[in-house]
Amino acid sequence: MIKKNLKTLIITTIVTLLPILAGLILWDKLPDQIATHFNADGAADGFSSKAFGVFGLPVILAVLHWICTIGTNADPKQKNHSDKMLTLVLWVCPVISLIVSSVIYTHAMGISLDVSLVMLLLCGAMFIVIGNYLPKCKQNYTIGIKIPWTLNDEENWNYTHRVSGKIWVAGGIVILLTAVFKQMWIFFVITAIMVIVPFVLSYLFHRKKNKNS
Repeated sequence: MIKKNLKTLIITTIVTLLPILAGLILWDKLPDQIATHFNADGAADGFSSKAFGVFGLPVILAVLHWICTIGTNADPKQKNHSDKMLTLVLWVCPVISLIVSSVIYTHAMGISLDVSLVMLLLCGAMFIVIGNYLPKCKQNYTIGIKIPWTLNDEENWNYTHRVSGKIWVAGGIVILLTAVFKQMWIFFVITAIMVIVPFVLSYLFHRKKNKNS
């Protein structure tokens, strides 16, 4: 997987680290302490040194990027990884790095930005993208909904990911539509539904199949 996608892996790693260049360009405009964490209301509640904000976060995400790639490559069923799912894995960290760094730099320079709205829109869009990819995800040990009855039954795996894809897309759309209200309880309720409902449906499918066998 790594050898086949080495060019893309190099490009995505560079993109992940690209905010460092932006940080160096903006260095003199950034304060010595910058906000690197925001609460549910979008207010800054965690601060770090300028050096960590510019260098640390992109490097951490780049390391995480490689860990995810190596972990995916080590999957005994890596042949089941579709090109679309691998593309998703390779671009998650770079996109997060660009968006998070943009939010941090913008806030640090005193530019008005509704952080909670940005994060809700990002999560909603991400859920929609993942939801579209889930039905295309074949049985494996690193990507997808990995619970005992999906890993032991390919039919259950396919059913669970097909249903989950619809639920995640619907959940992402609801989050996007309600993001303007900036009510975090809505986000958490929708997220809980997206996690719990597929789990329950998958288990019921497992019980029904075993009962009929």
